[in-house]
Amino acid sequence: MKAIVHDEYGSLDLLSLRDVDTPVIADDQVLVKVHAASLHVGDCFCVRGDPFMVRFMTGLLKPKLGVPGFDLAGTVEAVGERVSRFKPGDEVFGATVGTCAEYASAKESELALKPTSLSFEQAAALPTSGLAALHALRDVAQLQAGEQVLVNGASGGVGHFAVQIAKSYGADVTGVCSTANLEMVRALGADHLVDYTQQDFAEGDPRFDLIFDNVENRSLADCRKALAPDGMLILNSGTGAQGLRMWVRLLKPILLSPFVRQDLRRYLSTPNHDDLMVLVHLVESGRLEPVIDRTVPLEQTVAALRHIESGHARGKVVVRIRED
Repeated sequence: MKAIVHDEYGSLDLLSLRDVDTPVIADDQVLVKVHAASLHVGDCFCVRGDPFMVRFMTGLLKPKLGVPGFDLAGTVEAVGERVSRFKPGDEVFGATVGTCAEYASAKESELALKPTSLSFEQAAALPTSGLAALHALRDVAQLQAGEQVLVNGASGGVGHFAVQIAKSYGADVTGVCSTANLEMVRALGADHLVDYTQQDFAEGDPRFDLIFDNVENRSLADCRKALAPDGMLILNSGTGAQGLRMWVRLLKPILLSPFVRQDLRRYLSTPNHDDLMVLVHLVESGRLEPVIDRTVPLEQTVAALRHIESGHARGKVVVRIRED
């Protein structure tokens, strides 16, 4: 099969399109014929092997797999003996590793049936970023109707899902984005808009019950100034920093939180079937829709990753492996 592959850590230029072996599935796995895969900044980290912590997942000295991509949508090609939820021919989406390839293996628990209203490309955009938003708002924040929520990075891969999910919970949502993305974020349902090129959301009286920060353009102190005295700040940013700065951004909120009234949180989002089905329900009820910045063929994966690293992608960037 064809795949985008790198054999060592470093520049994105190390990625190349080549033929590799099709995955062999275990008894609890599904072989998926990939139609589309979506990308996020974590794919860039894994190719570069930086920050170093990603190597505990991908391989300490060199990549164990070397195929980027964590999200997919496609058709079930084969199933292991212990798989009962899917059968060959089913259209599925989910999160696994090595999805920038013609075939990928995934555990049964990492997949769900694709929403019929979405194309493969739209479905591939959902899993990692959609679940990151869901887990932050539902599980960490335990968001309630009427709460004042600010989403920093509201036009990004996670942020644009967060705006829609927060609205589905009945929150009053403020979206922070650039001038070019204001209308997009308004269309997603945001009640208020902040153009960060013209306004500073940290100015004025503290007012937000929850701030969900998805970018690195504001300090912890700035975010706290805009937060209500007993509000919660959830940080989904910081891993793009380097060296000591990265560790400060990662650990400072956790170390400071026990000593202040405000609740400062980091979190992990782990894909699972049940929560993929929550996303399906939100899609089918008309409350969630992926925004796709661009779709590129497999051979242009490097260019797509560079666009993501630029920080200017709006919504998701998708790699088309096959036509629908």
